[in-house]
Amino acid sequence: MAKKSKKGKAKEAAAFAKSLPHRVAHVRRTTKETDIDLEIDLDGTGEVDAQTGVPFFDHMLDAFGRHGLFDLAVKASGDVDVDAHHTVEDVGIVLGQAIDQALGDKRGIVRFGDKLVPMDETLLLCAIDISGRGQLHYRMDLPIEIIGTFDTTLAKEFFIALADNAGLTLHIRSLSGENSHHLIEAAFKACGRALCDATRVNPRIAGVLPSTKGSL
Repeated sequence: MAKKSKKGKAKEAAAFAKSLPHRVAHVRRTTKETDIDLEIDLDGTGEVDAQTGVPFFDHMLDAFGRHGLFDLAVKASGDVDVDAHHTVEDVGIVLGQAIDQALGDKRGIVRFGDKLVPMDETLLLCAIDISGRGQLHYRMDLPIEIIGTFDTTLAKEFFIALADNAGLTLHIRSLSGENSHHLIEAAFKACGRALCDATRVNPRIAGVLPSTKGSL
C-alpha cells in the first residue's frame, strides 16, 4: 500500500479539523438536594461564570476553566444551609457528564495529559487519561479545615465525581505544600491544564480513536 505524502496528510488533517463540530455540552440535573445547570465549551478561551453558593468553590471552578481554556457556565442551588457537600459533589457529577458528552466519540483526541503546577510553596502533579474507566488516585497532604464555607475534604469528593462521570483515570498528587488554599487551587489549575492537553484534537491522528483495542 502506497504511503500518503506529507502534503496529502496535511490536507486530510485540515479537512478533519474543519469537519469537527464545536465541542459544547449542556447538562441540567435536579435532585431533592441540588439543582445544577452547566454548560462547557472544550474549545473556548477560559471564560467562566460560576455561581454555586459556595464562594471558594466558585473560585476553584474559575481556576479550572481559565487555565484549561474551557468556557464554563455553572449555576447551582443546593442545601448549603446544611453544608456544601451535595453542591460540590453534584457539580462534579454534572461537569463530568458534560465533558464526556462534549468529547463525542473521542476520535482524534490526544487522550493523555499531565501538568506540574507550582503555587508558592506548593507543587502539584496532575495526570489524566481519558480512558473511559472513571477512577481517582489522590494523594494530597491536605490539612482538614474550612476555607470560607468549603470543607477541604470536599476537594476529593469533587474529583471523584468528575473522574467517574467523565470516564477519566485521574491522578492528583501533592509533591510539596502546607497551605490548604494553595494545595486545592493548584490541584484545580493542574487538572484544567492537563485536561486541556488530553482533550486537544491532534490532526496527525485525524479521525482515529487513540486506543489499541479500538474503543474508549
